[in-house]
Amino acid sequence: MSNPTLTFDTQHPPDPKLIDACVHCGFCLSTCPSYRVIGKETDSPRGRIYMMDAINEGEIPLSPAVVQHFDSCLGCLACVSTCPSGVQYDKLISATRPQIERHHQRTPIERLYRQLIFSLFPYPNRLRLLLVPLWFYQKIGFQSLVRKTGLLPKMSPHIAAMEANLPNLSIAAFSEPVAEFIPAEGEKRYRVGLILGCVQRLFFPHVNEATIRVLTANGCEVVIPKNQGCCAALPHHQGQEAQAQQLAREMIDRFADTGVDAVIINAAGCGHTLKEYGYLLAEDPDYKDKAVAFADKVKDAQEFLSQVGLTTPLSALSETPLAVVYQDACHLLHGQKISFQPRQLLRKIPGVELREPLDAALCCGSAGVYNMLQPEIADELGKQKVENLVNTGATVIASPNPGCSLQIDKHLRQQGKNVLVKHPLELLDLAIKGERLI
Repeated sequence: MSNPTLTFDTQHPPDPKLIDACVHCGFCLSTCPSYRVIGKETDSPRGRIYMMDAINEGEIPLSPAVVQHFDSCLGCLACVSTCPSGVQYDKLISATRPQIERHHQRTPIERLYRQLIFSLFPYPNRLRLLLVPLWFYQKIGFQSLVRKTGLLPKMSPHIAAMEANLPNLSIAAFSEPVAEFIPAEGEKRYRVGLILGCVQRLFFPHVNEATIRVLTANGCEVVIPKNQGCCAALPHHQGQEAQAQQLAREMIDRFADTGVDAVIINAAGCGHTLKEYGYLLAEDPDYKDKAVAFADKVKDAQEFLSQVGLTTPLSALSETPLAVVYQDACHLLHGQKISFQPRQLLRKIPGVELREPLDAALCCGSAGVYNMLQPEIADELGKQKVENLVNTGATVIASPNPGCSLQIDKHLRQQGKNVLVKHPLELLDLAIKGERLI
C-alpha cells in the first residue's frame, strides 16, 4: 500500500476560507447523526473540518484512520442547516471526497465492493438485468429462508445490508414507460419533463406512475425523454467525480430541446444533485452554461405542485380521519430547504391528520449508498428513525425519497411494525382518483 499523502492536491482542495468560517462552537454536534451514534469529535462536522485544515497544512496525512472519519459522514447536511456561522460544510465534504478517491488506497475488498456499487446502481439497464435472478430469489422463497438463517450478516455484513434493503420486486420493474409524452387533462397549464430516477424506476415504478397522473390531472403535459440514465447523485456523494460529471452531461443532453417549463424529480437525493449541476460542471466550457440553465428548471414534484397549485378536487383516503406522519428526507429538508410544501399538500387531502415525529430532522441512515457502506451506523439510525415515526401513532408514513423508503421499510419489518410507507405523490394520486387507502 502506498504511503498516505501529506496534503491534498491542488485540484479543488477544501477551501481554507470556508474552513476558517467555522468558529468551533459545537452547534453541529447534536444534529450530526454520525456523532450521535459514534460519539467521537472526529466523527462530527467540526472534527472533520479540523482534519481538513490539518491536511491542507501538511500537519497530518490522509491516512486510513483519517479517511474512516470522512467515510462516516452521511452527507445529510443537517449541520449546514444548524450552523449559526453559515459554514458551507456541504462544499467542504464535496471537495474532500474526490481527494480521498484519488489518493487513498482502499483494501481490495473495499475496492471490489465499491466498484460493484458504482458500476451497477447508476446504470438502470445493468441493474434491471440483476433484478431477474433477484425476482426468482424472492418468488421461490429463497429470500425468506436466507433471512431466517441469519447467516448472511456473519458472512458479509455489506452484502447482507444490500440484501436487507431489497423490496418486493414487481413485473413493472422490468419495463420502461411506453409513452414519451402524456397530454394534460383538461386545459394545459405547463409542459414539464420527468426524470425517472434509477432506484425509483426499478423498485418504485408505481411512484413514477402516480407522479405522472398527478401532474396531468393538474394541467401538465409530461415529457419523458428516452434512455435516461442516472442523475449522478450516487457517485457525486461518494467522490466519484469523473463519473458524476459524465452522467450529468448525459442527463442535460436528454432534456435538450424538449421545451419544458420545469424538470420534475420525485426523489429527494436526486433533486439535490440535479440542482447542483452548475457547480458540478462549472469548469466544463461546453456544459457550464447549459448546466446552470438546466439546474434552474429542476423542481421537486412537491415543490412544483405547491408553487403552481392544485386544480383538481381531492377526496378522503379513509372513512375516518387518517393519521399521517411525514418523513423529512435530508436532501429535501437540508439540501433543498423544502419542508413546508409537502406538508401543505398533504393537509389538502380531506381527513388527513398530519403528525410530527421526534427528531424529524435526523437522518434515517439511508444517505444514498451509505447504508450499504456503513451498515452498523445506518442500522442504529434506521432503528431510531422508525421508533420515532411509529411513536406518533400514524397509520401511514409519507416518504419522499426511495432510499429513505427502503430503509424505513426494512426497520419496520425488523421491528414487526405494520405501518404503510407511501410517497406523498401516491397519496395525492389516490385522493384525485377518489380511491380509499384504508
